[in-house]
Amino acid sequence: MTALTLSTAGAATLRADALVVGVAKGAGSKSGDLVLAPGAEAVDKAFDGKLATVLATLGASGAEGELTKLPAPDGLKVPVVIAAGLGPVPEMDGSYDAEALRRAAGSAARSLIGAKKAGFALPVGSVEDAAAIAEGALLGAYAFTAYQGGENKLAPKGAKAQGAKQPLAEVALLGTKPRDKAFKAAAERAVALVEEINRARDLINTPPNDLYPESFAAVATAAGKEHGIKVQVLDEKALVKGGYGGLLGVGQGSTHGPRLVKLAYTHPKAEKTLALVGKGITYDSGGISLKPAGHNETMKCDMSGAAAVFATVVAAARIGLRVNVTGWLALAENMPSGNATRPGDVLHMYSGKTVEVLNTDAEGRLVLADALTRASEENPDAIVDVATLTGAMVLALGNRTFGIMANDDAFRTSIHEIAEEVGEASWPMPLPADLRKGMDSPTADIANMGERMGGGLVAGLFLQEFVGEGIAWAHLDIAGPAFHEGAPYGYTPKGGTGSAVRTLVKLAERTAAGDLG
Repeated sequence: MTALTLSTAGAATLRADALVVGVAKGAGSKSGDLVLAPGAEAVDKAFDGKLATVLATLGASGAEGELTKLPAPDGLKVPVVIAAGLGPVPEMDGSYDAEALRRAAGSAARSLIGAKKAGFALPVGSVEDAAAIAEGALLGAYAFTAYQGGENKLAPKGAKAQGAKQPLAEVALLGTKPRDKAFKAAAERAVALVEEINRARDLINTPPNDLYPESFAAVATAAGKEHGIKVQVLDEKALVKGGYGGLLGVGQGSTHGPRLVKLAYTHPKAEKTLALVGKGITYDSGGISLKPAGHNETMKCDMSGAAAVFATVVAAARIGLRVNVTGWLALAENMPSGNATRPGDVLHMYSGKTVEVLNTDAEGRLVLADALTRASEENPDAIVDVATLTGAMVLALGNRTFGIMANDDAFRTSIHEIAEEVGEASWPMPLPADLRKGMDSPTADIANMGERMGGGLVAGLFLQEFVGEGIAWAHLDIAGPAFHEGAPYGYTPKGGTGSAVRTLVKLAERTAAGDLG
């Protein structure tokens, strides 16, 4: 994990491998559209006041995501200056949007792979700005290298294996107040939050031959011991005894049996309890309803919801939030075999309801249903489930936005506002009652499939059936943003992203503060 320091050094005196400053687009400036952001003054002075002119000559425009590297002049202690684009100059109070700062810092950190230390002199007008820059830089510095740089047995004897390049080792945040309690708290929160997001990313990126329900449960158990979180793991025998037909039905086709993991973080002064439920399909082949060629390669990411829930509970414990947060990880591997659930089978769920399985690739809702019922028994103030649930949601909202459904409009609105605040793109979605009829079954209480059109909403309606009466509930379908297959951008890497963790942690903070009613 990249280290974070609140540096007392100035931009001109900092000794590091690189110094990052911000530039923005603003019509009417002396150098065309390019404007130097606050924090770049010392660097501009070292360039004899011509930094904007030099950058413009090199083609810099200040556009978001743009990076321009140039050799540092003699007046600085760093060899390289990186100008990171922030987008348009703020029109109102001069404060840059937190997400623009986050992405600029992330882009710069990604470009510094292999470096030992970099100074970030982006505009810090508040504690919130410092937090955004810290989050972006630490998220952008992420790299998954666990399976790279191992011993090469074919290399000549005595030759060293070529290790993978490591991410930026240290982020020095300039323009802050290191002795100020608010800045120190913001830095500590950023470190705890990002370390857990990156833990979620690691889990998502781990190959399915190494990450399966039992090994995921072991990771959760170890983290619980480290951070004072109570962990309970229900194995196959316990699931059979408890009647968890959804989890057992999905997992019975694999040699790796299913698990239901409960993580409970409690605070002695907590007045509210938030329950989080995560879909944890450690690999999804589709089961007997096998996925077509080209759709299996990234299905190790189908446990991203469980990874997000796990990361959130641990982050809440590390930050010390005054709220009880319970996480439920519904873990199974969905495989085809002679023992797998068949289309047409009927499962007896933990709730007592029966479900006719029309498609074994609609398995996430089955494991979530059992976990939602179990979470409801503890009567929390609210339940949020998180899942890479439907391709239909990706078709509706694209690859970068997750959908939010809920049984309470105000709760759905609150989560949407929180997601936008922390920089996670989301959109509120409805639960149309007329789509429920499509899941009527002549054999069971409900089928796991309904109308094809609006499939993401149908899945939400199915889950709603398993939420306890009177409990506020929301469903986050993160199928789009959970796993990024394209080129990295901003602070978003290729592979697992840790989607929804920032939203859930902020939700827990709001719940602790009593801001959600």
